[in-house]
Amino acid sequence: MEILRNVVILVHLVGFAVLFGAWVVEAVARRNRITRLMNPALGISLLSGLALSAPWGLDHDLNYTKIAIKLVVLLVIGALLGIGSARQKRTDALPSAIFWLIGILTLLNAALAVIWR
Repeated sequence: MEILRNVVILVHLVGFAVLFGAWVVEAVARRNRITRLMNPALGISLLSGLALSAPWGLDHDLNYTKIAIKLVVLLVIGALLGIGSARQKRTDALPSAIFWLIGILTLLNAALAVIWR
């Protein structure tokens, strides 16, 4: 069971890495754009995060406050991706505030996972 949990953790990290990596590539290129890769990466992070929040026969209790905060942050990122994609399609431009909030909140979500024990 522990091996399966570790595989789900790996998938969760890959989802974060793809989302944040795609954002960093656009930021370094100075293109405030949402790529098509960001949405599936968010979905991977969401689904694997929900799988990790289930009690898998662990010998310790889960921190449900942390899980709820991380879920809210992930939902806000999803909303920003949706709003930004719609504006980007309509006007072919993305407000820089939305673009930078996506990156900051993605990094915040990873920081919450690592720092908050």
